[in-house]
Amino acid sequence: MRDILAIDHVQITIPVGQEEKARAFYGDWLGLEEIEKPDSLKPNGGVWYRVGALELHIGTEPMESEKGKRHVAFRVRDIARLRRLCEEKGIAIQEEKPIPGAERFTIRDPFGNRTEFIERKD
Repeated sequence: MRDILAIDHVQITIPVGQEEKARAFYGDWLGLEEIEKPDSLKPNGGVWYRVGALELHIGTEPMESEKGKRHVAFRVRDIARLRRLCEEKGIAIQEEKPIPGAERFTIRDPFGNRTEFIERKD
């Protein structure tokens, strides 16, 4: 469809009431910039972040499956360094099928969301 210009945001989910755990992972560990949610959405829970020109919306809901395909892919500069940091933290790394011109791997955040890290070689 030619009217689609870009990705505006990605939304993933966490269990109800786990915002502080999300802040520890996405804000403190990954270093993302938290942004304020609109007042009309604050009662729904969750937390939002700015990632470059995009937004990551973390919503709350009852979590029935921790192994879904929901994910965000972060483009990174030094994937080897990030891999070492994950290993040092004891975070399990899932190798992904290769794609041309990129190196990538995924992890699961504390809520079971798949988080992909990708470094483009172009």
